Amino acid sequence: MVFHIQGVIPPVMTIFDEREQFDPQGMGRLIDRLLASEVDGFLFLGSAGEFAALGHERRKAIAEFCVGRVAGKKPAIIGAASCATREVIDLARHAGGIGADAVMVVNPYYTRFSEERLYQHYRRIAEDSPLPVLLYNFPALTGHDLSIELVGRLAADCPNIVGIKDTVDCMSHIRRLILEVKGARPDFMVFTGYDEYMLDTLMIGGDGAIPATSNFAPEITCGIYRAFRERDFDAAQNLLKRLAILQRIYSTDVPFTGLIKEAIRLTGLDISTTALSPALAPDEATRARLAEILARFQSSRVPEDRR
Repeated sequence: MVFHIQGVIPPVMTIFDEREQFDPQGMGRLIDRLLASEVDGFLFLGSAGEFAALGHERRKAIAEFCVGRVAGKKPAIIGAASCATREVIDLARHAGGIGADAVMVVNPYYTRFSEERLYQHYRRIAEDSPLPVLLYNFPALTGHDLSIELVGRLAADCPNIVGIKDTVDCMSHIRRLILEVKGARPDFMVFTGYDEYMLDTLMIGGDGAIPATSNFAPEITCGIYRAFRERDFDAAQNLLKRLAILQRIYSTDVPFTGLIKEAIRLTGLDISTTALSPALAPDEATRARLAEILARFQSSRVPEDRR
């Protein structure tokens, strides 16, 4: 089973109305805007997609809508995480049945597991999933770091595990994944989850980024990827400076899901900014701070920026 993707993959926000019900109209508008951009694919129902606040049947219904809306125009990856191995497999089989291209699986959280148990968890998923599997390492939220040795062992033993999203604030971890895991298996994809590490990841042989800012400013990360491919590092530097301004968003509200939705709205798309409780839409003071960040971002645009 061959699946390979590079570039910018937005972790797409899930849109809900004020009653916290899925909003297909708003979701469709967001997907359509991203389809019209240069993004290379989609990740639905990841951390930014609020999977952890959704029951499995709601996740399945949302996944079905999103894959149907994309309609094969670009690859669609579905987050299939759960603390229970059997539930991950069920979600992966559902994703396969609705026409998704791959699934992404964060490791179990809350309970701590040995590396051997994590290995067995992922190996069973890989063997039973009808779709290629990407690992998702987010130790700040799960409490587990997928070690280089564990990822290397899974990549060597499980052909259906095809890559990783590495959401770590540490380039050395990404570097080792690229040099050691991808070095041993060149088709293994390595993506950074942090926007600001995208160019570094690409420069040392990685495959791209899965950055939340691409929900509302895909021209920045897509522009960096294009500049990298064309070896236009002046353009890349200009875009990196603008991207650096946007990184303040992630620390302005925790979690940042409602704030990213507000940024989508402020950049011209009519959507609800409702986040599933206990997360909430940003308050007035937080929205004001976001508006300041976006104003500085817009004023940083230079004539050399390429669109």
